[in-house]
Amino acid sequence: MSDLEEILAELRQFNLERDWDQFHNGKDLAIGLSVEASELLEAFLWRKPEDANPDKIREELADVLNYAFQMADKYNLDIKEIMLEKIRKNAAKYPVEKAKGSAKKYNEL
Repeated sequence: MSDLEEILAELRQFNLERDWDQFHNGKDLAIGLSVEASELLEAFLWRKPEDANPDKIREELADVLNYAFQMADKYNLDIKEIMLEKIRKNAAKYPVEKAKGSAKKYNEL
């Protein structure tokens, strides 16, 4: 069993034991993901990035990933496949020779 499969199996079991799948439709998972991403942002609010609490970042990032993984699972998306596909798309949009060291959006390069 791969690491991703193990994580997904644990999430499924956790939700099954609590009968929470009934609440985990695409809309509510997306909302939960957004809420948790906002809580991750809160770890940096009014601080220099290096002053953010690593424990808070760890906790909130785990919540973000949990919702993202549940969303992928709900829609039968292969996490590895969609991540690698997105990296390839971004590589085409941001070629090294144009994007290296730049924070510009692809249409501004």
